[in-house]
Amino acid sequence: MSRIAVLGAGAWGTALALSLARQGRHSVTLWAHTPAHAEAMQQTGENAKFLPGFPLPADLAVTASLSAAVDTADVLLAVTPSEYMGQTIATIAPQLRPGHVFVSAAKGIQDGTYHRMSEVVAAASPVRFATLGGPSFAREVAAALPTAITLATRHTDVALALQRDFSSESLRVYTNDDVVGVELGGALKNVIALAAGVVDGLQLGSNASAALITRGMAEITRLAVACGGRPETMAGLAGYGDLVLTCTGSLSRNRTVGVELGRGRKLPEILASLNGKVAEGVRCTGAALGLAQRHGIEMPITSEMYGILHGDRSPVDAIRALMTRPGRDESVG
Repeated sequence: MSRIAVLGAGAWGTALALSLARQGRHSVTLWAHTPAHAEAMQQTGENAKFLPGFPLPADLAVTASLSAAVDTADVLLAVTPSEYMGQTIATIAPQLRPGHVFVSAAKGIQDGTYHRMSEVVAAASPVRFATLGGPSFAREVAAALPTAITLATRHTDVALALQRDFSSESLRVYTNDDVVGVELGGALKNVIALAAGVVDGLQLGSNASAALITRGMAEITRLAVACGGRPETMAGLAGYGDLVLTCTGSLSRNRTVGVELGRGRKLPEILASLNGKVAEGVRCTGAALGLAQRHGIEMPITSEMYGILHGDRSPVDAIRALMTRPGRDESVG
C-alpha cells in the first residue's frame, strides 16, 4: 500500500484521487486549497465545484491542511495550476523527507524564467521527481473509461513503483525517462489547442484543422528537441496523443477558449465563463515564445496565437498570415 497525497482538488486532481482510491490498496488524501472547498466536499461527498456527479469514496480523506497532507504521504501528486507550482513546492519543501516522491500533473511553463515544472521543483528541493502526461480528460478518468498515460522520471525504481501505484483496469501507465519531452508536450499542446479552436470557431473546415494540428506538432517537436527532449516522445502519448485529444475533444477547455475567440468573443469574457477552471494555454503562450526565442526556434502558430490573446490580432488576420508565409520543404520542419 502506498500513502498518496493529491495536492489540488480541481477536476484533474479529483479524478486522479478517485482513480487511486477506487483501487482499494492505497491511503489517499485529497488537499483542497480553501477550507470552504474541503468542507463542501466532506459534506456533500462529491466535488460539486469542479467535478460534479462523481461520488467520493468513503475512505478518500479530504483536507484543507497542506502540511497534514504532506506529512501523512510518501507520494506527493501535485495537480495545482502550473503558475502555483513554485509556491506549492516552496511551502512544503521544509517538510520533504528523503523518501518522498514528487509527481507533477501540471502542464505549463513558468512565466519569466521559462522553467519546466521539474526545474521549478528542483530549484526548491532535491526531491525525486516524476511527471504525468498523455491524453486524459478528467471526466473520463473519473468515469473509469479506458485511458493510457505516460509517467516520466529519471529514476528507474520510482518509475516502476509509480507505474504499479497508478495502474488499474481503466488506467494504463507507460514509463518514460524523457522528462523534458513529456513536460513540453503537455505544456505546448495547450497553445496549439487554442489555435485549433480558433480554426473551428471560424468554421474553416477539417482540412485546415488537420493541417494546423500537424504543423503544430512540428513546432512542439522543434522546441522540445532543442531543449533536450526526444522526437519519439513527441510521437507518443505525451506528444501526438495529448495534442489530438486537446485539439479535437469537446471537453478541452483550451480548445473551447479558441472556439469562442474564433466566434468573436473577447478573452476576459471567455475566461470568466470558465467559473474558476483554468485554460493553461492562455498563460503558457507567452512563456512558450520566450523559451523558443531563447533557443532560436521558430513557432509561427504560437506567435499568431499570442497576437490574438495579448495583442490586437484578429483571428482572421492570424490565419491569413499563416497561410501566406513563404513556402518551404516540409522535411525541414
